[in-house]
Amino acid sequence: MLRVPAGVFLMGSSIGPEDERPQHQVKLADFFIDRTKVTNGQFAIFLSAVGAVGPQGEKYFDIDDNDARVHRRDGKWSADAGFENNPVVEASWYGAVAFCRWAGKRLPSEAEWEKAARGTDGRKYPWGNQPPDHARAHYAAGWNDFKPVGSFPAGASPYGALDMAGNGWEWVSSEYKPYPYDARDGREDPHREVVRVTRGGGQDARLEELTTSHRGRHVSRNPRGGHHNISFRCAR
Repeated sequence: MLRVPAGVFLMGSSIGPEDERPQHQVKLADFFIDRTKVTNGQFAIFLSAVGAVGPQGEKYFDIDDNDARVHRRDGKWSADAGFENNPVVEASWYGAVAFCRWAGKRLPSEAEWEKAARGTDGRKYPWGNQPPDHARAHYAAGWNDFKPVGSFPAGASPYGALDMAGNGWEWVSSEYKPYPYDARDGREDPHREVVRVTRGGGQDARLEELTTSHRGRHVSRNPRGGHHNISFRCAR
């Protein structure tokens, strides 16, 4: 995991879509975040240990979806051959929360994710303000065309986090609510059955979806369902 030090950063955009406005300052305590997204191989170990359904009947993983790359074989969950190190997709928000808890971690908040991606200089992309290219990020690709996590070191964030633009959207803990961000206004209540934010851009994302401030407004979704291009990483 990577340490993100305490302090103030600029969240949102003053010129982006309406849901990113207004740009505002947010102060966070220090925290740690995973360097890469959770992989199919890691999620398979979790499913073997915990199962695919939570205590309240919530599905952790859309098992029957054709885009899933983790399957149960001979009583054990395993990643499909050749996909072990790709970002896991089809995990629900509840599944992402449960995985992080099982690993002794938690999902990052939307504010934590954005600070880890852009640092304190307000940059447009994790690597800076230069336009995306395929040496820094995986985007505009096919429906289930993922790359192994960590394949784009040139796209690292200021703290060293990888794949924070492209190669799979990421669940965060926060409810999809208007800005300014306020962790005390109920958006971080884990018991609310509400649409949760996704961040970072998918493998099939458009250029405008790769910015550090983009909130996945066309992707953020009900916490009970997985999706073909939503992954996650954990924080602590």
